[in-house]
Amino acid sequence: MKFIYIFILLYLTAIFSSCSNSSTPAKKPVEVGAHQFDAYIPLLKNKKVGLVANHTSLVQKTHLLDTLLNLGISVSKIFSPEHGFRGDAEAGELINNTIDEKTGVPIISLYGKNYKPKNSDLSDIEILVFDIQDVGVRFYTYISTMHYILEGCAENNIPLIVLDRPNPNGFYVAGPILDTTFSSFVGIHPIPLVHGLTIGELAMMINGEKWIAAKCDLTVIKCKNYTHDLLYELPINPSPNLPNMQAVYLYASLGLFEGTIMSVGRGTEFPFQVYGHPQFDTTLFYFIPQSVPGVSTNPKYNNQKCFGYDLRELKLNKKFTLSFLINAYNNCAENEQFFNSFFHKLAGTKELQKQIESGMTEEEILKVGK
Repeated sequence: MKFIYIFILLYLTAIFSSCSNSSTPAKKPVEVGAHQFDAYIPLLKNKKVGLVANHTSLVQKTHLLDTLLNLGISVSKIFSPEHGFRGDAEAGELINNTIDEKTGVPIISLYGKNYKPKNSDLSDIEILVFDIQDVGVRFYTYISTMHYILEGCAENNIPLIVLDRPNPNGFYVAGPILDTTFSSFVGIHPIPLVHGLTIGELAMMINGEKWIAAKCDLTVIKCKNYTHDLLYELPINPSPNLPNMQAVYLYASLGLFEGTIMSVGRGTEFPFQVYGHPQFDTTLFYFIPQSVPGVSTNPKYNNQKCFGYDLRELKLNKKFTLSFLINAYNNCAENEQFFNSFFHKLAGTKELQKQIESGMTEEEILKVGK
């Protein structure tokens, strides 16, 4: 396992060195892969194209599907991840196959009965295009969808084009590396919790390190004018419960609470910007989760007061921290039931829970991890 740790660090260092030469922002606007028509449209001409996309797949303000159809590309089928093609399904909601109402193109759900496209789904596809905005955190499931797309394309000899987009948390690497014993749809690869890669770079890593059984014929259309020290603000919310950049920056730290008894504000107007519990100190800030269709229909502690901490105005260093998790555990009257079985999958290791339960500070945990 130590070899994997060293390799990951060397790989990320190489990527960061090649992508970033200074601490100054890019002088020219970032151009995402989807904007670079000359680089990939010729590869799609006269082909039956499959598109892996959602509401973040925009070219300027136009959806990539509409753009491709307007350019005369034959899009035969859409594959959609968690939250659906239009991004209006809540986390964990199973999504059925359907038809895109605007264009009539069939949509195959990869967050329903199957995470991976069936061979029959790919039988009439000659080339596949993947264009989804990631947030750079291992348990954000868009990268798991990409893993299974890579695998499906490799098995069916279908070329895959990944249209790269910047990573809003791509300016650092942090958190435990996944122990593959805990591989699941919320974490497949032995990478850090905050992995630092764009989705295109991760696709190349998955393919190059043979984390899929066969090698995929992969083309990545890289972002222009993007460096890993650039604080890239997302032009559109990546999913219903990440409504702003504060939530995107806090997601790596607060996402771990999904494996505990705590609420992170699902069912409020500020998910992943607060944390609390009904039995916390009643003198603290409180929020009341309520059903929000399409965002959080049945949130944890629905219609109950949750006392805790408001992080909406907190000035962040925009990096992962264990301080919120440790504080919640230490101040929770029910800390024997604080963690649930999902926590190990999110953390990617059983060690983090043990370290927090033993009373270790964040500094001590980080020191052990080095």
